[in-house]
Amino acid sequence: MTGAEETGGREAGVAGPLLLGVRHHGPGSARAVRAALAAARPRVVLIEGPPEADALIPLAADEDMRPPVALLAHAVDEPGCSAFWPLAEFSPEWVAIRWALEHDVPAHFVDLPATHTLAGGRDAGESGAEKPEGEVSEGAEARGEDAEQDVRVDVRVDPLSVLAEAAGYDDAERWWEDVVEHRGPGSADPFAPFVALEEAMGALRETYGSGGHDRDLVREAYMRLQMRDAQRRFGDDVAVVCGAWHVPALRRRTTVAADKALLKGLPKVRTDMTWVPWTHRRLSRHSGYGAGIDSPGWYGHLFRAPDRPVERWLTKVAGLLREEDRMVSSAHVIEAVRLARTLAAMRGRPLAGLSETTDAVRAVMCDGSDVPLALVHDRLVVGDVLGEVPPSAPAVPLQRDLDRIQRRLRLKPEARERELELDLRKDTDAERSRLLHRLRLLGVAWGEPVASRGSTGTFRETWRLRWEPELVVRVAEAGVWGTTVLGASTARAESDAVAARGLADVTALAERCLLAELPDALPTVMRVLADRAALDADVGHLAQALPALVRSLRYGDVRGTDTAALTEVAAGLAERIFVGLPPACAALDTDAADEMRRHVDAVHGAVGLLDDAGAPDHGDLRGRWHAVLGVLSGRDTVPGVIRGRAVRLLLDGGQLAQGEAARLMGLVLSPGTPPGDAAAWIEGFVGGGSGGGMLLVHDERLLSLVDTWLTGVPAEAFIDVLPLLRRTFSAYEPGVRRTLGELIRRGPGRRASAAAAGPGIPGFAPELDGGRADAVRPVVRLLLGLDGMAEQAGNDLVGVAR
Repeated sequence: MTGAEETGGREAGVAGPLLLGVRHHGPGSARAVRAALAAARPRVVLIEGPPEADALIPLAADEDMRPPVALLAHAVDEPGCSAFWPLAEFSPEWVAIRWALEHDVPAHFVDLPATHTLAGGRDAGESGAEKPEGEVSEGAEARGEDAEQDVRVDVRVDPLSVLAEAAGYDDAERWWEDVVEHRGPGSADPFAPFVALEEAMGALRETYGSGGHDRDLVREAYMRLQMRDAQRRFGDDVAVVCGAWHVPALRRRTTVAADKALLKGLPKVRTDMTWVPWTHRRLSRHSGYGAGIDSPGWYGHLFRAPDRPVERWLTKVAGLLREEDRMVSSAHVIEAVRLARTLAAMRGRPLAGLSETTDAVRAVMCDGSDVPLALVHDRLVVGDVLGEVPPSAPAVPLQRDLDRIQRRLRLKPEARERELELDLRKDTDAERSRLLHRLRLLGVAWGEPVASRGSTGTFRETWRLRWEPELVVRVAEAGVWGTTVLGASTARAESDAVAARGLADVTALAERCLLAELPDALPTVMRVLADRAALDADVGHLAQALPALVRSLRYGDVRGTDTAALTEVAAGLAERIFVGLPPACAALDTDAADEMRRHVDAVHGAVGLLDDAGAPDHGDLRGRWHAVLGVLSGRDTVPGVIRGRAVRLLLDGGQLAQGEAARLMGLVLSPGTPPGDAAAWIEGFVGGGSGGGMLLVHDERLLSLVDTWLTGVPAEAFIDVLPLLRRTFSAYEPGVRRTLGELIRRGPGRRASAAAAGPGIPGFAPELDGGRADAVRPVVRLLLGLDGMAEQAGNDLVGVAR
């Protein structure tokens, strides 16, 4: 047989299977496959993919199946060892499956079984690998990851780049679009594209052999065996849809014994398979998952557009920009179409591609700005499409339970990131919160808690949701803990509590158990917590643990959870902190002192909440804490930053008069105190985001003390204290810094006289400005919706404002 006969198409009358070499996720390849199958009408279709998925092929005809989807294979005993085979509506393999189902033609996957693929990845240390060799990456076929037996190279070859360079292109993607994706339907010879690709790939395989990936020798040996078996059953009426790079290897004549020898001794692992939803973002290499296409949204448009793809695309872009309140008219669309066509002609392209349409959109619709263009790329070029699979698809019991809960709570997975506001006083929102927290305990990070807008109350939660296909694997992994979300999260929490290394880890877990409402897990967690708290003598660890426990008490209140045991443990921790904190604060270096100051702040807030919660049998916790702060503020062995913070907390809590605070500051800032220690005291007193700037603004004595001390610091010590002071005062708001500077410029004692003499700093006049106060009244009434019946209430409010 001549070389021309070996690669000839059906029109040449060559015996043998019809080999349709494609590029994964290519709309041009998909259209060509559909046309070739319609012309050849084979008796069986063989498709590159794992044979274990043959039983799942009929589900592709289900009306609830909507691509993009993926075949998921995972090891039964190790669900994290998994692999995906993604398919979009414009994937040639998906088109082949659909054609076979529509014409009652058997279809089979013929690539290396997943049982070997997963075992090989696990042996190589690729636990949880998402991309086995050649299965998910379009690059396995389009970038030369296949092999010949007689030629070896050390670097992986990109055949598209080689062919593009030979054709005079500097961009492989643009070359592929011009020769394949922009090839319109209705060609006289439906087999011509495959003949040309096979000839090109054959020349490359002769030159580069394996292309740097010898494992594909095994895959191609298995595919040849499956082809032979199909020919024995169906004759030569066999069509094979595979990566174009494989075609020359499948066309080679080898012996059965040689192919079986390559497969001998391959490792195996017990494997399960199913269909899972996929997303366009996961088809994009920019998502971190190398499926090999930059623009799945654009490719999907090319595949679906019946005609005039450029006009339809730019109309779609205009619609998106209008939704974002951009001024885009029909004239913009017409001009953008003209510009895209002109650019294509200037660049020698048969049709305007994505680069031409993008340039036209930037120039005509976005006024040259890349900001709205980024939105077009995110929403349209890539897209947020999330596929769907039918309920009849195989799934682990935990996934079934999760699907049921999602439907009941009307919490549908979406590919696009969105924020979900929850009001925990509502039953449905409270259940949604519990579900999301339970999934986080299981390692299924569907949602991420974020700061709520407009409220800091414990009855509100805000979540940022985005469903990623990999979460299906995480659910399968979590299935080892139970068959329901509640049971699995309970078992996982108990196991994590026993395995936790530190006290802070256990307290954080207790908080998460309350958020997830896992009453059956709390006894185990609380027992471990009490044991760890009793054995841990590190005050820093105790101080880290207390705030989390107190937060848990607040969450328990809003969720109606019994937290009596937790309250008792938290109160016990507080007592141990009271005893151990003063000696723990002695003789600390600068870094340790800063860390301990943060612990003091955290304990201060926690004790206030715990005392309000009414910890049983522990009396006045807040009063004893104030006594501890008094001890810290007066000990010379305690670092200045902690002493200063203790004085400030006592002042804010009403336990220390302003005059006494000024006296203590005066002592610290006296000439006998080293400048570094004095600067640290100031940082503790007015730094750290404690509102110290406003305190200095409103208390002239304290400001005068700081000013007098700073101006008296010796020149040789000033350089040492400057960084600390700069860090303290740079944290203030610009308006506060500006006001402080103005007060210092005028000098102490002159503020009132300066204000009386002329325009002064707003808010510091000696008397109330009645005109300015009255001007507030209409605005306050408008904001509060006060009517004539509420005149007195409005007057009272204005009086308070004054």
